[in-house]
Amino acid sequence: MGTQGSPVKSYDYLLKFLLVGDSDVGKGEILDSLQDGSAESPYAYSSGIDYKTTTILLDGRRVKLELWDTSGQGRFCTIFRSYSRGAQGILLVYDITNRWSFDGIDRWIREIDEHAPGVPRILVGNRLHLAFKRQVPTEQARAYAEKNGMTFFEVSPLCNFNVIESFTELSRIVLMRHGMEKFWRPNRVFSLQDLCCRAIVSCTPVHLIDKLPLPVAIKSHLKSFSMANGMNAVMMHGRSYSLANAAGGSKGNSLKRSKSIRPPQSPPQNCTRNNCKIS
Repeated sequence: MGTQGSPVKSYDYLLKFLLVGDSDVGKGEILDSLQDGSAESPYAYSSGIDYKTTTILLDGRRVKLELWDTSGQGRFCTIFRSYSRGAQGILLVYDITNRWSFDGIDRWIREIDEHAPGVPRILVGNRLHLAFKRQVPTEQARAYAEKNGMTFFEVSPLCNFNVIESFTELSRIVLMRHGMEKFWRPNRVFSLQDLCCRAIVSCTPVHLIDKLPLPVAIKSHLKSFSMANGMNAVMMHGRSYSLANAAGGSKGNSLKRSKSIRPPQSPPQNCTRNNCKIS
């Protein structure tokens, strides 16, 4: 894991991540969606391995990621075992339109527990843009991730949805585990992009972002930012959860509390009735 201090480096931390899963689940699509970085392996022998680097901004710190796509074919299992020894994070990828790829995650978890025990991992459901062909329900995948102590994301490289967010979350988990968070938390700096996203998402429910007069790519990033940060409303599976409902539920209570009993008023001084006189 790399480090601060060297002026020649263009990053503050260096992390090595593996993308594992059955063949044809779209791991290569995820790497191809990353526009920056190098695609040339630093090693001469790279048969069965796809390589890509990218740099993300995490709380004002530059984190360079070395991403290794291990083939899901059985004959490359030995390559996975050798590469997993130096991995600091693992993305378990399955195809939401392929039930077999999800069932195969158990086998990959056993491989990880044997050859890379304790390495942080997240579960990634790929090809969200093909949700109309879905074979793996979101609730089932989320429950499976919670059962195995993993964070869960559904991503779409085609729509650029949640790809960077999944890498960012795994980087945060890895750095927190190694105690690196204390170095940057007091000096946390938000990027201009984060500030703009926060300003828009804080006043716009996620299911209304599509109606904004913005380019499609920006709308996709706003929705991804909203769901990744848990801000404002969340629209999933035809149900809308917003702050307005919570405010509406407490409105009646506040009205009820606003009703107060007026204190008794003193009778007028010129009152001539005996029952009005105060003894």
